[in-house]
Amino acid sequence: MAKKTTAKKSTKKASAKKAWQKSMPKDQFEFMREVLGAPSPIGLEAAMSYGVLKPYFEKFMPKSWAIHQFKGNAGIVIDTHPGQDEMTSAMIIGHADKIRMQVRKIDADGKIWVNTDSFLPCTLVGHEVKLFSQDPKKPGVYRCIEGGTIEALGAIHFSEPAQRTGEKGLKPEMMYLELQMHGDKCKEKIEALGIRPGDPIILNRPIKKGFSDDTYYGAYLDNGLGCFVVAEIAKILAKSPLKNLRLLYTIATHEEIGRFGATAIAGELKPDILIGSDVNHDYDAAPGIGAKRMNPLAMGKGFSLTNGSITSEYLNTLIEKACQKNKIPYQVDFSGRDTGTDAMAASLAGVDSASTSIGFPIRNMHTISETGHTADVLAAIHGMVETFKAMDQMNRGKGISRDDLKNGHPRLDDAKTL
Repeated sequence: MAKKTTAKKSTKKASAKKAWQKSMPKDQFEFMREVLGAPSPIGLEAAMSYGVLKPYFEKFMPKSWAIHQFKGNAGIVIDTHPGQDEMTSAMIIGHADKIRMQVRKIDADGKIWVNTDSFLPCTLVGHEVKLFSQDPKKPGVYRCIEGGTIEALGAIHFSEPAQRTGEKGLKPEMMYLELQMHGDKCKEKIEALGIRPGDPIILNRPIKKGFSDDTYYGAYLDNGLGCFVVAEIAKILAKSPLKNLRLLYTIATHEEIGRFGATAIAGELKPDILIGSDVNHDYDAAPGIGAKRMNPLAMGKGFSLTNGSITSEYLNTLIEKACQKNKIPYQVDFSGRDTGTDAMAASLAGVDSASTSIGFPIRNMHTISETGHTADVLAAIHGMVETFKAMDQMNRGKGISRDDLKNGHPRLDDAKTL
């Protein structure tokens, strides 16, 4: 009879997964969904900043923290050490504004011609949208109109042969909102609703979980994700507030038309360190750009950290060290003249700040089916938490200083020859 053998049990305990290695908890995903779902087109961002994020901050922030609000925009800043201007300060910025369409012209037949702004026209056809207009009898009172779609050709039967073959595309001036108006005086009916030029129109698709693990898709990851990251960093650090670093958790506006909101805020608060928190591209999976030799950022491999442009090499080094020490995944990106994010805010405001940009690689940017991975978002949150903790403990527990920033610039004349 063969002897029975018993496999020896391993004495090593399986190492516990870190927060950024796990799937995003359901309640956290639902909050992210709420942030991304807030109707906050450019210039009307208060639905996200005041309606969703401000109450969220107020639930966990210590009484010693303060909230800054502004006259010309609906941005907010959560200040961990209000009035303590002698402290080194770090501002991290997400932007609440969403790209939108705008009413351009109303025709007699009921067509509402739209300005497509930062959307690629061919990505809009057939999608459901929300239009926001004011009550004509009560200016300042907004109503939401649903049930409309964006159209261009009406039907393939009305298109040119080149459009059917794909040789010719759609132009921005061809796009209109279809509200199914019919009968007499269609234009008058639309105007009676208070619809007028400039009214914002946004895509109507809340995010959903994707088919693949830890993925999700929908409209407006750009840039509710950046705001979500800022809020979650604040929530974690509120449990053990930093003593030596003044953090300015910022929700900005008007990024999509020039970074104007963040520029105004940076100009007013003058942070020593400024970090833009925004979406980035999954270049690795982007179709048709192989000849451009893009940096192969990939969804699911960690957050991105930008080199080049106005970014501070010293600041980037601090972030990389914190991530390497804690085994938090990140990817290195680069920019030429402009980061394209709110990381530019201090430079545009003429403020001396050490700046950089972090991001989360997504697919299909500026469409109704933007796609992301929760691991990248979690890595960004915890990467910045660990970075800020490390800054707080520099100089033997006294914290990072302005002199560290001034004297930390790399010296290439000291570089060793290989």
